Amino acid sequence: MGDSTAIFSIHDKKDYEIHETVQQVYDALKEKGYNPINQLVGYILSEDPTYITTHNGARSLIRKVDRDDLLQAMLRDYLNV
Repeated sequence: MGDSTAIFSIHDKKDYEIHETVQQVYDALKEKGYNPINQLVGYILSEDPTYITTHNGARSLIRKVDRDDLLQAMLRDYLNV
C-alpha cells in the first residue's frame, strides 16, 4: 500500500541502450537487403566495421557500443539473468 520504489540496475539501462542500438543497426541492415544476423555476427567476431552498412548511420551507431558490453548484454538476455 505504501510507496514502492522500482529498482533498476546500471546493467538494465545499459542493456536497454545496447538493445536499442542493435535494433536500429538490424533494421538498417535489413532495409539494405543484408542478412542482419550474419552481418552482426561477422562484426562481433572480427570487429570489422565493414560488416555494418552506413545506411541510417548504422556503422557509427554500432561502433559506439563496446563489444564486451554487447556480448554481456546478449548473454544476460539469452540466459534471462
